[in-house]
Amino acid sequence: MIRTRCLAATAASFACAAVIGLASVGPAAAQQAGMTFFVTSQGPGKGADLGGLTGADAHCQALAQATGAGAKTWRAYLSTQAEGSTPAVNARDRIGRGPWQNAKGVVIAKDVEDLHGTNNLTKQTALSEKGDVINGRGDTPNRHDVLTGSQPDGRAFPPGEDRTCRNWTSGTQGAAMVGHSDRTGLDELPPAKSWNSSHPSRGPGGGCTQADLKSTGGDGLLYCFATN
Repeated sequence: MIRTRCLAATAASFACAAVIGLASVGPAAAQQAGMTFFVTSQGPGKGADLGGLTGADAHCQALAQATGAGAKTWRAYLSTQAEGSTPAVNARDRIGRGPWQNAKGVVIAKDVEDLHGTNNLTKQTALSEKGDVINGRGDTPNRHDVLTGSQPDGRAFPPGEDRTCRNWTSGTQGAAMVGHSDRTGLDELPPAKSWNSSHPSRGPGGGCTQADLKSTGGDGLLYCFATN
């Protein structure tokens, strides 16, 4: 029916092509095209060595592209610490203004302040780019540790004690602050329920290896936000 109407409307050929394309991909893919937030279904695979912010952003962009949401500009929710003459970068300052919605169309925060306040992030809403729930505490394997390098307000830690695995370039020595995507931890204290600032990574490999991240319930996953 859609195709018949479009063939009859020569002047609207471009609009009709878009309608046909939307009809062919189905409602799930159309919803993902409107996605502006996701948790990565996988990390780059080198622990917390993400290739810096540039590499992390590229990872978000590639995963979004694979789901049909690549027309947007994607940024990883990561802070970096000041080093020498290089200033710190705050995760909250690099993700746009919002609002943001997941692959199912559910709004997780209306703006930056809401994101760092009473947001709608839960295990059921912090979905991957494919619309899947990320394994949390009690699941096998637990993958709820998401790399952020950030304080609860989304700002960077002061220089000194490493909280970013050497600004996302180390896959061995260092530590990275992680959040719990399922808002669940070992107790009921605020850090255990924090989506962006629960605890530093640690492990026998130095704290930033893929095995280290997995040992505390992670997998090198990231939060990705569309800036436009």
